[in-house]
Amino acid sequence: MGKFVNALFGGSLFKGDKGVWMIYFFLCMISLVEVYSASSRLTFEGGHHWAPMVSQAGFLLMGFVIILFVHRIPCKWFMLLPFILLPVAVLLLMYAAVFGGGSTVNETNRWVEFFGVRFQPSEVAKAALLMTAAVVLAKTQTEKEEYVKGKKRKIVGAIKGKRYLAFAIVGGAALLICGLIFIDNVSTALMLFLVVIVMMFIGQVPTDLMFKGLAVILGIGIIFAMTVIAVPESTWQEIPGCKRVVTVKHRLERKLHIGEKTDEKAVQKTDKQKYLDDENSQTTYASIAIANSDVIGLGPGNSIQRDFLQHAESDFIYAIIIEELGIPGALFVAFLYLALLIRVGRIAQKCTSFFPAYLVLGFGIMMVLQAFVNMSVAVGLAPVTGQTLPLISKGGTSILITSFYIGVILSVSRYAEKKEMKAPLVEAAVDGETSEYYTDGAMS
Repeated sequence: MGKFVNALFGGSLFKGDKGVWMIYFFLCMISLVEVYSASSRLTFEGGHHWAPMVSQAGFLLMGFVIILFVHRIPCKWFMLLPFILLPVAVLLLMYAAVFGGGSTVNETNRWVEFFGVRFQPSEVAKAALLMTAAVVLAKTQTEKEEYVKGKKRKIVGAIKGKRYLAFAIVGGAALLICGLIFIDNVSTALMLFLVVIVMMFIGQVPTDLMFKGLAVILGIGIIFAMTVIAVPESTWQEIPGCKRVVTVKHRLERKLHIGEKTDEKAVQKTDKQKYLDDENSQTTYASIAIANSDVIGLGPGNSIQRDFLQHAESDFIYAIIIEELGIPGALFVAFLYLALLIRVGRIAQKCTSFFPAYLVLGFGIMMVLQAFVNMSVAVGLAPVTGQTLPLISKGGTSILITSFYIGVILSVSRYAEKKEMKAPLVEAAVDGETSEYYTDGAMS
């Protein structure tokens, strides 16, 4: 117990990878400046000039406290969390999907409210699923050293008899969690599922099983899309918990140009009116903001489109960053996320056991993927998804959970720094040189 307390509160304040700390502080500084600048609409509606800034600073401060606490926890203790978080996440998602969670925002049930505190259960579910995948993948494989053509080689493979176990457990958990999230948040469900697939690939899950599973899911997706389009909109609205399907139906029909009608009012609309209607206004104003930057930007606090762009402080904050900081500022933000991914990869490479390596990769890939999805939406390369820019966009639950990710990454980096790596953790075997699967006694 004494060692555990000393690990949490002893030594210097900032431990772990210094590069991750630097990236974290840069993202927080950018967040404070840009959220303050982009929140003019919220300021006008709420009547308090400093309210958005104070709220964001408060959540960032809470996130910083979480990082200080979490990054001192020995990474092996995180193996216990999935057994608690996963059931809790499932219950919260079911509560939100079936009973509405007590809080409906923008006609979606993405939020759960208890005693006046509102949060997104999908954020908790993301952490729970990624940690579960890391534990299962770590427990169903091992490594050994073999001499191949006179050279010592470290081989990683699944433990004999557990070839299907990792795929079954991780795949089942992913379908359950992502399926519940999919009801009201399609983009988050798809991103999370993609990250789990990447983790399974890195974790040496047999590719033939993965391809078969993806083929089945793709078939189910096609059938679901056809059903969504075929069933009338009024029918979906009458089914409890399926109102969000109407939004999916509209997007599919718009992308596939199904059911488009040309009436006199539509014909009489000018090009400007078509681009600035309710369905296109966000992407249009974001494009105008980017065009206003004139490469070098208007300067911090000088955005024009923040007064017209909905969710400028969250979903489209990257467009405001480009408008104010120009292309150099946009590239710098993208570089910070890329640098974070590189640091995460190096930390994973230094790990001498599977669980911390898979855990840090899962969290790192999730953060960076979400960041680039948000940036792609802002510049018009992807459809509107509602994803925030991690640690920069205004938010509550997302900032706290992302701070937890950073804390875990720093904890793993502390573990990795204590281990001397003489060889990479995972070195793929050349085809035909060794067997991929072997018994539990191979390490003895």
